[in-house]
Amino acid sequence: MNWRSVATAVRDFAAQELFEVGGTSVTVASVVTFVLILMVTWWISRLLQGIVARGLRRSGLREEGTVATVRRLLHYVVLLVGLGVALQTVGINLASLFAAGAVVAVAVGFAMQNILQNFASGVILLGERSITEGDVLEVEGTLIRVERIGTRATVARTRDDEQLIIPNSSLVQSTVKNYTLADPYYRVRTRVGVTYGSDQRRVEEVLTEAAGAVPSRYEGRDPAVLLVEFGDSSVVWEASVWAEDPWTARVTRSDLNKAIWWALKDAGITIAFPQLDVHFDAGVFDASSRPSGEA
Repeated sequence: MNWRSVATAVRDFAAQELFEVGGTSVTVASVVTFVLILMVTWWISRLLQGIVARGLRRSGLREEGTVATVRRLLHYVVLLVGLGVALQTVGINLASLFAAGAVVAVAVGFAMQNILQNFASGVILLGERSITEGDVLEVEGTLIRVERIGTRATVARTRDDEQLIIPNSSLVQSTVKNYTLADPYYRVRTRVGVTYGSDQRRVEEVLTEAAGAVPSRYEGRDPAVLLVEFGDSSVVWEASVWAEDPWTARVTRSDLNKAIWWALKDAGITIAFPQLDVHFDAGVFDASSRPSGEA
């Protein structure tokens, strides 16, 4: 085997021009070098992510959502730098490349406006940390738990175990209620109406005792009982307790309702319901009671 001829053939193959970008010839060797640099960049990114994650955990940061966000941002930065290095290494001038593709970039930018908007919103979410993985949110009237924040969309799960894919721009540009931003405590309210003939002082005592006996409430904060309205058919009271997990608020509200129901029943207090009293005029009643045909 003639190794010199083999080396010459390999060198000629590597120098073979594939295409031209911004006045720079791209050869087989350039493409191989470009791919190798990206592979090394990917490996460096994984290595740095592991080092940073271990450093954050050793410093006392135990929130996995924060660690994952830092790792993802670091990954994007390293890949962006690696891509720039790879392009410069193979001889492609980034300035001339951007100038040559400016018109195309504008057209693509208009076509991908929503995608770019969602990507920018994802970077904002990952950077601000106002919404993190595991947070419980209310979006468009639906309670969800965030499972993963991606660069384009956020994956969440409802209490009916349905997965939602929410564009990041919707979370950044609209009002979102975050129940777990500062703490997980959440107030659960319910209303009940009692008859006007009830002893309202006794009603307040019974409601306070019932709210305090709810097993699923957060005991670090006292329940509250308020008289909120004098209705047409009832005196309306509101009882509220605090829960530690907004995700289980329906269970806590059910416990509160059942506690109030049985407490009022045991105390002999009537829960009011809408009633209508109809009064007949004496002349109308007499006319309606006459046999048909009589004047």
